[in-house]
Amino acid sequence: MGLGRTLLFRSINMFLVLFSTILITVILLGPTLDKLLVDAIRNQVIDEVNQGILKFQNPDERSAYINNQIQFKSKTLGLDQDSFNPQKVVHRVVSVMTLDLGKSHFFTSDYGSSNVRDIIIEKVPKTLLLFTTATILVTIIGIFLGTYVAGKEGSWLDKFNSINAIFSNSFPTWWVAMIMILVFAFTLHIFPARATPLSSPSDANYVFDLLYHMTLPLITLVLVTFGSWAYIVRYFLINILNEDFIYAKKTMGISRRKILYSHALRNAGPPIATSVGLGLASSFGGSIITEAVFDWPGMGKLFYDAIGLLDIPIIIGLTYIGTLIFLVTIFITDIAYTLLDPRVKGS
Repeated sequence: MGLGRTLLFRSINMFLVLFSTILITVILLGPTLDKLLVDAIRNQVIDEVNQGILKFQNPDERSAYINNQIQFKSKTLGLDQDSFNPQKVVHRVVSVMTLDLGKSHFFTSDYGSSNVRDIIIEKVPKTLLLFTTATILVTIIGIFLGTYVAGKEGSWLDKFNSINAIFSNSFPTWWVAMIMILVFAFTLHIFPARATPLSSPSDANYVFDLLYHMTLPLITLVLVTFGSWAYIVRYFLINILNEDFIYAKKTMGISRRKILYSHALRNAGPPIATSVGLGLASSFGGSIITEAVFDWPGMGKLFYDAIGLLDIPIIIGLTYIGTLIFLVTIFITDIAYTLLDPRVKGS
């Protein structure tokens, strides 16, 4: 399959998965969303009546006016239809996929907007910044350390690397995060306990403040995952070093160091690239707990708060954006693998 056909096939798959995810989410959360919207309309009408602009002769007339306004506004928004009405469901799916996500009931952006699109777009860069930076650092450390220990198979350093990978993966990230906060924030007072910057985005020093508050979450993510990355790279390289073409290189008198860095590491490129992409994609899924513990102002923290407050528009919007980021990451990983592996590229 050529590169063009591969990209087309992957694009179609990505769209189908994205559409299916949003469809299921809308179907499951549709009735709850309708109920919340009706409640919001009721509160809005009651607030308008309580302002005293309109005068009523008796309580019955007041109640009749409120009910009529609720029915009129609900009908305008299509809330009088069944939540599982196919036309209504498709309309909502299309609205979500075009980022027409409505308004949040509880949240606003840093600039006061209650538009779900504005709120989420404000959070996405922070999540990408934290987890992409962590993945890049872990990948660099893992490749250098994994390659080095692969060249010293069976040594004490190789054994220590394996033990470290098992040990670091034995503890959940949120538990390590709390230990790091306890030590570096409350005991040593080096980093703040909350990762939310104190300055406003309009301040000149906001970027530096954001990076400073990101340091402790970043160190924690790298500390938890670099051992397993080094072990994965070491595993790939050990397998390649046992291939026949490597033995042929050895018989030609090529040094082990050159074989390791020039031949084995290059051939390990495709599976390493795949692991990096999958690791980055899965890290976004774990951002909810990690960001909630550190109070990092990203998508995960917003998702955590939205679930607690049952802000359905935010939940649906984050589900869509999170799925989209995951699929795009996998899509880029597939392209990278196709370009790095000549067997796939030439097929």
